[in-house]
Amino acid sequence: MKKDDVILKVENVSKQYRLGTIGTGTISHDLNRFFARIRGKEDPYLKIGETNDRSKKGKTEYVWALKDINFEVKRGEVLGIIGKNGAGKSTLLKILSKVTGPTTGSIKSKGRIASLLEVGTGFHPEMTGKENIFLNGAILGMTKKEIESKFDEIVHFSGCERYIDTPVKRYSSGMKVRLAFAVAAFLEPDILVVDEVLAVGDAEFQKKAIGKMQDISNTDGRTVLFVSHDMGAVKNLCTRLLVLENGKVKFIGSVEEGVSNYLYKASNFIADSFEKNGIKIVSAAIGENKMSQSIIEVFKPLNINISINFTEDIPSDFKIELFFNDMFGQSISTISSWLNSIVITPQKKTLSIQINLPNGLSFKEGNYTVLVRTHTSLTTDFNDVLGFNLINSLYTGYKFPMKPIHGKVYVPNNWSLN
Repeated sequence: MKKDDVILKVENVSKQYRLGTIGTGTISHDLNRFFARIRGKEDPYLKIGETNDRSKKGKTEYVWALKDINFEVKRGEVLGIIGKNGAGKSTLLKILSKVTGPTTGSIKSKGRIASLLEVGTGFHPEMTGKENIFLNGAILGMTKKEIESKFDEIVHFSGCERYIDTPVKRYSSGMKVRLAFAVAAFLEPDILVVDEVLAVGDAEFQKKAIGKMQDISNTDGRTVLFVSHDMGAVKNLCTRLLVLENGKVKFIGSVEEGVSNYLYKASNFIADSFEKNGIKIVSAAIGENKMSQSIIEVFKPLNINISINFTEDIPSDFKIELFFNDMFGQSISTISSWLNSIVITPQKKTLSIQINLPNGLSFKEGNYTVLVRTHTSLTTDFNDVLGFNLINSLYTGYKFPMKPIHGKVYVPNNWSLN
């Protein structure tokens, strides 16, 4: 990588918040920070603070929304940023867009940065769409003549021509996103930062937006930072991927590896996460491997074991289904007690299930998760109870198709020629 190719460099960036307050919250904390600073000492409150894990109750009011983030982005690159809700994606984009500053670390960038962070960001609600286009262009440092040269393209792309002289406060969320994206994309920023707001738009506009971002990157050589939960869009658009987890960089590298890293679920799980409506999945395992990463061979016979506890006796109408989902959440196959005419007889408050798959799994290689659905008077879904990596094996003697055009499920077949 040539040094001149790097358009954005993030070094040791961290962001700390004190929950429930604005600023540090108390005069004493502000004074402690001030005296530490004039003595040339480190901020005393940077020594405390917990990991950004939204699912756990913290012991301190200080939390690190981001911690020690480091990466570089080259000119013309499309960097995808993915992670669970609360992982720190939006905080990172706000820091990169200079909406807020980092607690520690530095960011070095070249050129103009245009951001699309939230619905309506950068728009004055009382101003018309046309006036907001000129306002955003001025903020980016463009002249009136430059903005006028792009005006017709922006309006046409947004599809809001009829309402361009209407105050933005009258726009729907979808219209705001359409116009905001068009403004950000056509005013020629060197770095375009796009958060999850495209999810608000319809399918047609999402397709147009992704196509435009590809053009920005491939044709104009501009850089795009793209946050999304749509793994299909991420794979189609991005050239590299950064995965955030609890405010830290979990992975940075190729898109395929990053998506697999993000979507892969281990076969071990926290039982407390799988308790709903009086039903608790105590344990689950697929295949012989009960470690954190289950690797399953295509076509190899295997067992699935599930143990369930009930707060009351097992209801007489209890049924259970297992859905095998690919990395995009699409259901590939289903195993069902009632489709197989399995009657679960009411007994004690525990149930152990073993399902034998004599021919194994005939899916395409890749990462899969298992959703468990139970039926009583209520239907209850337990997402990602199991996860496994399905691999090809010389054990079968088959060469399993690797290309997407071959589909996702192998159909056993025998041929004879006369």
